[in-house]
Order: sequence, then C-alpha cells, then structure tokens
Amino acid sequence: MTTSPRVTVFGSLHYDIAVMGPARPRKGETVTGTSWHPKSGGKGGNQAVSAARTGIATSMIGAVADDDFGRFLIANLDRKNVDHTFVRRDASQSTGMSVAIFDAEGDYGAVIVSGSNLTLGDGDVRAAQDLLNRTTLLVLQNEITDAANVAAARAVKQAGGRVLINAAPARRLSTELQQLVDIIVVNAIEAEMLAGVPVAETLDGALKAAKTLAHVFPEVVVTAGGAGVAFANRRGDEILIEAVKVDVKSTHGAGDEFIGVLSAEISAGTAIDAALRKANREAAKLVSTAEKDRV
Repeated sequence: MTTSPRVTVFGSLHYDIAVMGPARPRKGETVTGTSWHPKSGGKGGNQAVSAARTGIATSMIGAVADDDFGRFLIANLDRKNVDHTFVRRDASQSTGMSVAIFDAEGDYGAVIVSGSNLTLGDGDVRAAQDLLNRTTLLVLQNEITDAANVAAARAVKQAGGRVLINAAPARRLSTELQQLVDIIVVNAIEAEMLAGVPVAETLDGALKAAKTLAHVFPEVVVTAGGAGVAFANRRGDEILIEAVKVDVKSTHGAGDEFIGVLSAEISAGTAIDAALRKANREAAKLVSTAEKDRV
C-alpha cells in the first residue's frame, strides 16, 4: 500500500441539464423558465472534481457511452485534473444524465437516468486493480449497484485502503457492504431511513442519528442542511459543527462538494475535526455562488 495520498472515486457520471425557473412545476403544470445550461454531474464525478481541486491526486472509475454526453464528461474530468484512465466507454448504453429544475430560491428537484452507470461491476474493478491497490481512500455512492460497490470496496480493503460511502440516494445497504465501510456520510433524509430516528435538519437530531449508526459503521457523518454537521464514532467521540451562515444562491452540489473536500482531507491524514470544518466551509462557499457563476 502506497503512503502517497490518493482518492479514487468509483461511481456515477451524469450529463446534467440545469433549468432555471421561478418555481418547480406541480403535477400537470407548465412553468416558463428563464434559462438552461449543460453541466458535468453525477455524484461520483462531482465528488472527484471537488477532491482534485484540493490538490490531492484523484482518480475516477466509471462508465460513459461513446456519445457527445460521454465526451463532454471526459473532457471535464481532464480539465479538472481527475485521472480518467479507468472511465470505460460502453457502446451498448447511453451516458447517464439528469435534468434539474431550480426555483427562484435556488432549491431544485431532479430526475436521473442512470444509463451506463449501471454497467459498472467486477470487470471495472479487475481492470483498475493496480489503481485500487494504490488508493488511500475509496469513495462510493448509491448511484451505482450495491454489488459494484461491494466489489470495489473489497479490493481496496484487501490492499489496506479505507472506504467512504455517501449513501445517497437513500437505500438500504447490503450487510456485506456495511462490513466494508469505514466512514458513512448521509444527509438528514438518508440518516432517518438508515437509523430509524427523526433528524429534521437539527444538530441534535443529526447527532442522535450519527450515534445510532455508529453501532453499524466505525465513523458516521450526518449533514443537517442549514443546521450544520454531526459526527460520531464507535469510540464514543462526538463532533458538532454549525453551518456557516451565507446568502444561499443554489444548494445544488453542496453535498458533493462537502464529500469531495472531506475525502481529500481524510486521505491526506487530516484530523477528522479539521477535515469536517474545511469541508463545511467549502460547501458554504459553493451554495453562496450562483449556478451560472460556478467554474
């Protein structure tokens, strides 16, 4: 196992279409929008870009189609200094994509079509085995299959690396995957589903959920939106960090920014309290920047 820090993200890549409007449409309603633009997305791709921005060596393992959407996503990883050697081109599928509709307050709703992301599996793990052997921290999400996550996590753990999962979108994790995870990061909705306790985006609720989940996972981070972040581990350590107060322009991508920065800091050996505080600050900077002004 190398001592040089490296984050490897195994997960989703989506071509995002962001639509701006005065409000998100209700069932059966048509709303006149003000603008739209394409952007690179997918939780995996976003988290890899955020990690690489810190200067930590970052690699992406994923799958796109040999189409314009896929080429757009690869070009973005290239520009953002994310190694994409093991982003596979799959001619049998379309590239994953999403449509996100933003309201005037910067909140949004989205629909994703997973496409080639759901083809990730054992073959991708075998192809990237040397990279996984050199990985300090593997980052996973729930936008690919549980079986694919298990295969990647097992390979990294066998090589002496650690595994962080952003359990989003919310779904139950298999027992096998749970046993391979070192750090789980969830928001209030995901925490409520996994822990079975109300969070309601309060720090007290987030900490209660984190302590409950620490019976299953060694380290737990629960993000509670505008309230802040809670951390708990099996040793009984607890950390509460209030949210940085900013003028919110758009909440889109805040969680991915938080996880990318947190992953980079953990990989570099930063103490968890300092890593959480830096990730919290960077996520606040992102939400205070309008979609059109983001690089």
